[in-house]
Formats: sequence, C-alpha cells, structure tokens
Amino acid sequence: MPVIDLSTPWGMTLALLPELLLSAWALGLTLYAGVRNRDEGDQQRAGWIALAGLLATLLVVIWMWAAGTRSAGVPTMMAVDGFRWGSSAIFLLGAILTALISLTYVGRERIWAPEYYVLLLLGTVGMMFMGGGADLIVIFLGLELMSVTVYVLAGINRRSVFAAEAALKYFLLGAFASGFFLYGIALVYGATGATNLTVIDLQLRSLALGSNAMLAIGIGLLLVGFGFKVAAVPFHMWTPDVYDGAPTPVTAFMAAAVKAAGCAALARVLLHGFGGAVAVWQHAVWWLAALTMAAGNLIALAQAQVKRMLAYSSIAHAGYLLTALAAGTELGAGAFLFYALVYTLMTVGAFAVVSGMGRGGERELKIEDLAGLSQRRPWLAAATAIFMLSLLGFPGTAGFMGKWYILQSVIDAHQSLLAVVLVGASVVSAGYYLPVVMVMYMKPTVSETAHDGLEVRGTTRLVVAGTALCLLLFGLWPSWALDAARDGGRTLRPAASVTLGR
Repeated sequence: MPVIDLSTPWGMTLALLPELLLSAWALGLTLYAGVRNRDEGDQQRAGWIALAGLLATLLVVIWMWAAGTRSAGVPTMMAVDGFRWGSSAIFLLGAILTALISLTYVGRERIWAPEYYVLLLLGTVGMMFMGGGADLIVIFLGLELMSVTVYVLAGINRRSVFAAEAALKYFLLGAFASGFFLYGIALVYGATGATNLTVIDLQLRSLALGSNAMLAIGIGLLLVGFGFKVAAVPFHMWTPDVYDGAPTPVTAFMAAAVKAAGCAALARVLLHGFGGAVAVWQHAVWWLAALTMAAGNLIALAQAQVKRMLAYSSIAHAGYLLTALAAGTELGAGAFLFYALVYTLMTVGAFAVVSGMGRGGERELKIEDLAGLSQRRPWLAAATAIFMLSLLGFPGTAGFMGKWYILQSVIDAHQSLLAVVLVGASVVSAGYYLPVVMVMYMKPTVSETAHDGLEVRGTTRLVVAGTALCLLLFGLWPSWALDAARDGGRTLRPAASVTLGR
C-alpha cells in the first residue's frame, strides 16, 4: 500500500498528481484554442483533446485508488484517502459524459467557442480540490475555481438572451453565497485558531468547543454557502432559471457534477472537520434535507417543460444526498458516494436525451411532445424510461439501490422520521416521472411527422445508451460499487452519530 509523505515536495507533488495532470492539460488546450479556433473542426478537435485529458486523469485516480494510496501523518492541505479518490472519479465521469454530449451539441447549436472545453477542464479541477481539500482555504479556492468556470459556461451561447440571463443570475447570487462561506471560515478560524480540518477536529475534541457560539455561527454560514451550491431549499431559487437558460450539456454538468462536488466538500467539512460537533450541525442538515426533498418534488409536479421539471427534480435529489450526510456516520458517507455516482449517471443521461430531442436550448420541449415516442424511436423511449424509473427509485434500477442505501444509513443512525420523509418524497416524485413514461408508451403522436426530424446522433447516442445500461447493471449487480463506496466513506472517520430524538 503506497504511503505518501506530504511533508516533502515530492510527496506533495505525487499527492496532487491528478489535479496537476488535468491542470497542465487545460493549459495546453488553452494554447491550442488560442491558435486553432477558426471553424467547427477546430472546436471538435479541442473537444476530443479535452476528453483525452479527462480519461487520462480518471485512469490516474483509479490507479491511485486501487493501489490504496494514503498519506503518512496528518493531512496538510490535501487529503489522500479513499473518499477523495471516489469523489474525484465521480466528478471526472460527469465531465467525460458532458464532453461527449457537447461534441454533438455545440456544433448543432453553433456555439463557436473552443475555450468551452478549457472551462470544462478547469471546473473539474476545482471540483477535485473541493472533494480532496483538507483545509477550508483549499476547499474555498476549489469552490471559486469551479464557480467562475460554470458562470461562464452558463452564458457561453452568446446568441441566447436566456443564457445571458442564466449566467448573470448565477454570478450575482453565487458571489453573494461566497461571502457567506468566507465569513463562515473566518468565524471558524476565530473559534478554533485553525482552518485545517484535522486540527479543527482536534481542537473541538480537546477544548470542548461544541457549545461555542462563534463556532456555531461559523458552521451556519458555511452551510448557507454550501446550500447555495447544491441548490438546497431555501437557497434554491436560482436553479430553475439557470438550468433552463444554460446550454443543456452545461445544465447536465451543473445538475450532476457541480452538485456532487458541493455535497462532497460539505461531507468532508462536516464529517472530517466537525465530527466532534455533530450536535451543532446535524439538526440544520436534517431540516435542509427534509425541506429540499419536499419542496423540490412538490414544485416539480407543476412543471410542463421537461427541462424545468428536471431542474426541480435535481433540487429534490440534493435533498437525498443531504439525507445521507445528515446521518453523520461512515455508512452515510458511503451512501453519499454511491448515490452521487448513480445520480450522475441518471441525470446526465436524462439531459442527454433532452439535448438530442430539443433545439435552441431545449426550453420549449414539453412532456406532451414525447407522446408516441415509443412507436417512432423505441430505443430512445426505452432509455428515457430507464432514466425516469431510476430517478424515481424503481426496483431493478440503480436509483432504487441508492435510495435503499441512504435509508439504511439514516435508520442505522436512528433518524426514522427523515427516512419517512425520503420515502414520502419518492412517492410524490412518481407524479412527474411516471407521466413521462406514460406519455411515451400510452399516448399517440401529436401528428404523423412529430418525431421525423428527431435523431440522437454521435457521442450523445453513446452517452444515452451507456448510462442507461450502467443504471440497469448497478441496479441488478451493485455489490462492487457498494463495497467501493463503503470503503471510501470509512476514510473520513466521522464521529459516532448523534440521535435527534425525533
């Protein structure tokens, strides 16, 4: 089992190998985009170069994870553990799927911007720093790197007024949320004298700071900052308009990878740094999870447009991810990793279908427009049905296994009421997932030429088919993925769960 000494320059370089590789690739792609940016072919080649960099980085992460790479002594700025490798693999997978969708999408929508892929790579680097940061300053830098790139990606389609609106809203509210996050770091530093998560945990346990008011306010402000990034209620108001206005591949990237990165960083902060003060934050996370699940699903019921329905659906799934973290145990951390993987697959797959079926941003694609799809495009209807059923949590799909694992973690933590809320929210979600399946299979087409021009082509077809197949495989044979997620969750070494007494 390789052991890295983080006190040496070589050890720190080796620990940062995935991030350094992807950063260097992004810089090289920047040079390419500055020289070759004349036509669609140049942009396509930039996309393939970015895809190669993401795949190479994923292989490095898997190699370090499989080898059991860990650090000697106390982590300084970056953690070297299974949770970091597992979360990084999820972020890279989300970026790879986004790049594959984009190869087909950006040419069709005439988005001539080779820097699109540079931003995608840099945003992924920021996510990896968020999931692996062992210091609040590193997590903040990763958060800002990710946020700035996604602000630009949301408005990358310069010909769309809706994309410009989405970018502006996201930027203004994101900058406001970053202020809360920074103030939270300042207060935590004032209470503990440290920003390193391991040192913070030691200070909490040795000095009994669980009742410190400054610490409690600091944690609250950190939760506000994270709540915005993961679109938790009541910090979700930006989500529908931004997701609706952004190009669909960017929406998929935000809904899957960005949300997973925010929750991974939150898990790292709460379980690694504040494991000795579970009673301070567990009630707040409990309510965030419950409100997010309830509000996201209820509002999604009223949506007629597919893209906005999926936007509110993503809010509800943020609640499911927060439910795993509310358990405050290593089992909850493992459940988070598994569900983040499953959520990435089914969300990107669903948005890949939307990107192939719509035009001009896909804002006008309604659920009724899918009527009769099973008769004209049976394979596409079958894949869409798999995505909807997995998002619902139907048995036999990976979504069911993910929710079952989360339920197991909260019940094991004696939080039965939160488990009831999760089950009830999932039942409500059937009211907007199942109509999509019903429309495709039980209603005739609006006209004889309704789906004649529809063709999900190229790499988007690969994403739709691959994610649908993976969801079925993980639903029927989830053992190895569950074991890997459980092992990754153990490395956070959270404190024992505190019962809420509900």
